[in-house]
Amino acid sequence: MTAAENVCYTLINVTSDSEPPSEVSLKTDLEKGEIKAKTEALKKVIIMILNGEKLPGLLMTIIRFVLPLQDHTIKKLLLVFWEIVPKTTPDGKLLQEMILVCDAYRKDLQHPNEFIRGSTLRFLCKLKESELLEPLMPAIRACLEHRHSYVRRNAVLAIYTIYRNFEHLIPDAPELIHDFLVNEKDASCKRNAFMMLIHADQDRALDYLSTCIDQVHTFGDILQLVIVELIYKVCHANPSERARFIRCIYNLLQSSSPAVKYEAAGTLVTLSSAPTAIKAAAQCYIDLIIKESDNNVKLIVLDRLIELKEHPTHERVLQDLVMDILRVLSTPDLEVRKKTLQLALDLVSSRNVEELVIVLKKEVIKTNNVTEHEDTDKYRQLLVRTLHSCSVRFPDMAANVIPVLMEFLSDTNEAAAADVLEFVREAIQRFDNLRPLIIEKMLEVFHAIKTVKIYRGALWILGEYCSTKEDIQSVMTEVRRSLGEIPIVDNEIKKETGEVKPDDEVSAAPAQKLVTEMGTYVTQSALSSSRPSKKEEDRPPLRGFLMDGDFYVAASLATTLTKVALRYVAIVQDKKKQNSFVAEAMLIMVTVLHLGKSSLPKKPITDDDVDRISLCLKVLSECSPLMNDIFNKECRKSLSHMLTVRLEEEKLSQKKESEKRNVTVQADDPISFMQLTAKNEMTSKEDQFQLSLLAAMGNTQRKEAADPLASKLNKVTQLTGFSDPVYAEAYVHVNQYDIVLDVLVVNQTSDTLQNCTLELATLGDLKLVEKPSPLTLAPHDFANIKANVKVASTENGIIFGNIVYDVSGAASDRNCVVLSDIHIDIMDYIQPASCTDAEFRQMWAEFEWENKVTVNTNITDLNEYLQHILKSTNMKCLTPEKALSGFCGFMAANLYARSIFGEDALANVSIEKPIHLGPEAPVNGHIRIRAKSQGMALSLGDKINLSQKKTNI
Repeated sequence: MTAAENVCYTLINVTSDSEPPSEVSLKTDLEKGEIKAKTEALKKVIIMILNGEKLPGLLMTIIRFVLPLQDHTIKKLLLVFWEIVPKTTPDGKLLQEMILVCDAYRKDLQHPNEFIRGSTLRFLCKLKESELLEPLMPAIRACLEHRHSYVRRNAVLAIYTIYRNFEHLIPDAPELIHDFLVNEKDASCKRNAFMMLIHADQDRALDYLSTCIDQVHTFGDILQLVIVELIYKVCHANPSERARFIRCIYNLLQSSSPAVKYEAAGTLVTLSSAPTAIKAAAQCYIDLIIKESDNNVKLIVLDRLIELKEHPTHERVLQDLVMDILRVLSTPDLEVRKKTLQLALDLVSSRNVEELVIVLKKEVIKTNNVTEHEDTDKYRQLLVRTLHSCSVRFPDMAANVIPVLMEFLSDTNEAAAADVLEFVREAIQRFDNLRPLIIEKMLEVFHAIKTVKIYRGALWILGEYCSTKEDIQSVMTEVRRSLGEIPIVDNEIKKETGEVKPDDEVSAAPAQKLVTEMGTYVTQSALSSSRPSKKEEDRPPLRGFLMDGDFYVAASLATTLTKVALRYVAIVQDKKKQNSFVAEAMLIMVTVLHLGKSSLPKKPITDDDVDRISLCLKVLSECSPLMNDIFNKECRKSLSHMLTVRLEEEKLSQKKESEKRNVTVQADDPISFMQLTAKNEMTSKEDQFQLSLLAAMGNTQRKEAADPLASKLNKVTQLTGFSDPVYAEAYVHVNQYDIVLDVLVVNQTSDTLQNCTLELATLGDLKLVEKPSPLTLAPHDFANIKANVKVASTENGIIFGNIVYDVSGAASDRNCVVLSDIHIDIMDYIQPASCTDAEFRQMWAEFEWENKVTVNTNITDLNEYLQHILKSTNMKCLTPEKALSGFCGFMAANLYARSIFGEDALANVSIEKPIHLGPEAPVNGHIRIRAKSQGMALSLGDKINLSQKKTNI
């Protein structure tokens, strides 16, 4: 083991700006100073030793003048000092002075003060010299019978560590601790003793557990946790023991401690796959989520429930608990609610869908009564989407859901209303029997819609699906009501001049006055000045949108009026009524055109909208059968096709998901019989406790790929040249939020290198955690130095530095070898993710940093280039495969990814194949990257640039 890897139990923060004191002044303070001065001097000595100073001359001074003192602070500092001070000579023999220290600690182990005894016992756990421990063994044994629990529990720990490291010093430790455990009453002492037996002598631990298995529920939570660990390990190693302990685990599910319940539930799932066991564990998890206040705990336990669902047999059990899972929605945290709704949706079946919909409807209504909050809007959106999915999968539910949801079309939150509208559009197309109900509800809420986008969508639905004479008349009445008195220009000018009071306006009555000549009022530009807010508030909604200059809704209105007018002509035979209805529709379009050309709106009408309205006027004036088909049949066909494609995509993704989860067994796979399996073959499952410990230490054992490039060697970076006096290379191990550099340093000279120090600095959002300690390297010797770097955000970082050293016996200055830069790859932090088109567009508009990368590659195929970009950037393509299939010379695709720090990255690939340059011409175009932070956008751009240039075809 190298010096850098020596086990250190105590870490002390040192202020870097303090001046190191001299050895002489420290000696004076330790010999002649007051208690306070001795304390400060001892602290300085400890810090200097931690920084690599040896200070051998002070050892005897401390033994003579500091060790006999009874001050508690001094005793505490001395424990740290004896832990870190070198206790052996260079040839490995124990220093003579340590015999005096050993005697002092024997006295401390018999000290009347329990704190001194306990802290001394804790210190002994850290000693690695058996010669020092041997004389202290009788005193340590005696501490097991001390009246105070603090001393007893530390005595158990001391005996455990000594038994583990030097079994010959106390060979009867398991028997001693077993006897101690039987008679002990204190929970913490029992826990330490039981834990020792688990690791030192499992059979004795099991014997003890068998004697008190019925009293386990009365034990303290710290002891219960250790019992759960023992049961797991025993049953994992020897499955035939399961029946013996499973009852105990069931009892521990009722423990008062949340930690015990969580561990017991996890253990129960690994020990038994019986439906009753899975149900009990799932119920326990749900109770924990509801009762625990910490959102992180809720999310962790929810993940365990989601893991349970992944197993096909467990999924059926969880389906019965959907209503219990929905109780978690009482948590105000949006992330918890999101996961809960997703889980409930995955588990929904025809048996429980009705109850699920009732609960979700209640939740939707609740959000309407809560004071407006950002999360309330997002939660309402989540609920709407969940109900939408339920209705698509179970059409019978749609009739119950639609009336409740349509109330939210008038919501001020556009996102939630847009989701409702999308749902309504799909329902009205798919379920013919619900059309009358949807049309009726839509007409009811139409006048209350507040946002223009939702208004346009509602107009389209009404225009597309109103098929009876009464419904068509109702649509016209609602449009007139929403538009106010017409002609609009004439009416607005009268209001401004005070000839008509807004209150006297009859909005729903058909207008008698025809439009005057075009351009009559255009010159009155003074009226375009800002008007009082009172009058703006009094305006009907559609007129308000038009006065604000939003004429896109006017184009939508013209299309709707054209559709209903053409349908009215087909239904009603009376020529007079036909002409009257068509004339009214044309009048509305003309008055809107007139308003757009006048100076009254805040923004004039665009040419596109003028063309659209003019086209609709021409269609109504001619009424040709071809136009009738286009307006009333082709539009609906397009929607139907889009919905069919979307449904196929959803079914395909669900099929892929279910294929992943279903474990396929080959015909020639061996069948394992538990009774016939040898103990050493019981490796079907990994030890969960061991895995979680490794994960916490950052040593997760990942399965290396068969490709050697994907193995560890791919992460090794050469830092110096082969001809340098010191050769160095680093293995870069990326954990989630930190990077461990394992640097191999090789002395290639025939000299001893002293104070060989690795000096590192970082560029970017990286932070060096600690300075690596100096080493002494013998001729042609090598050593490993580890350095930790914290990562705070997703951007390319650079670690640079040098190695400095002194040559033994040389009078020259320090030597320095400059290291190559280590580039930290952004790809280690980016994971593919998915979002809806609406969310993508919203983020695209919000993110302020954009990086435009020009395509520069030798790939000649568009699809191949896109796949190459996806692979090198770790992003996910949101554009469906069908949209990208085929060849037309150009391609556009949206990509999305999210970092482990929660940062979003968007990209739009716009590429083309210049056909005029021949079949071998490379792809060209642009990739636009958008992100919230500058670092993310630039780093992704650099990554794309690098990967393009590296491509070899």
